[in-house]
Amino acid sequence: MKNIKSLISIAVLASCSSNTVSSMGLRSFVALPVEKEGAVVRFTYEYAKDKDTDQVISSMAYGLSNHQTLMLGLPYRISPTDSHRQGDISALYRHIIWRDDQFSGTSRLGLLGGAIIPTEGDRDAALQAGFVLTHFKGKNEIDIDAVYQSGMKQRVDKGRYDISWQHRLSPSEMPDWGLPKQVNSILELNGRWTEGNNMTHQVTAGLQWIHQDLVLEGGIAKDINNAKETRYILSTRFHF
Repeated sequence: MKNIKSLISIAVLASCSSNTVSSMGLRSFVALPVEKEGAVVRFTYEYAKDKDTDQVISSMAYGLSNHQTLMLGLPYRISPTDSHRQGDISALYRHIIWRDDQFSGTSRLGLLGGAIIPTEGDRDAALQAGFVLTHFKGKNEIDIDAVYQSGMKQRVDKGRYDISWQHRLSPSEMPDWGLPKQVNSILELNGRWTEGNNMTHQVTAGLQWIHQDLVLEGGIAKDINNAKETRYILSTRFHF
């Protein structure tokens, strides 16, 4: 009887944790949980309306273990069509140092470390470090992350933060077993900083559609100070 109760408890806990297997913020990739030997590939299209520029960011995450993840990102500017359209590679290693799984949800804290690797010889590298904190309970998930880039030689320092709230709109109640199609609303406060400039704060609102190994998401990001830029974002994720 004790063994049966233990198995039921484990199954329920796994079901609760799996509700957010594909959840994360729209503007950040670092909060996404990846199991051991699992992989996620993401393609993000971003259009800046006022500047009339657009880019595609290709990202990948691979689970080295249940607590260690390697994440890579590579941006490519579609327009304007001048030189230096290929961005630099962002490499980040995430280590989950604390995790608290409960029947109603989960909380976890991870540390981030890595580098910006130039793709062209006239650019300098950068070191980057930060953290990511996730709290999920019921229909809601909150992700908080911050990353600082320390430029080497002539490369300027940069920093960013993201505070994301995801709320499950559908289904209203999760089944005891299985992973149904899921729709989340997303509301975020984001910050972007480059050495020599003031911090730009942004508000992002969007939707997220989750169907097993495929996620479609999109939204609008608006600067609330400085340039007042508006960005449109579409993203597709494949989970393996």
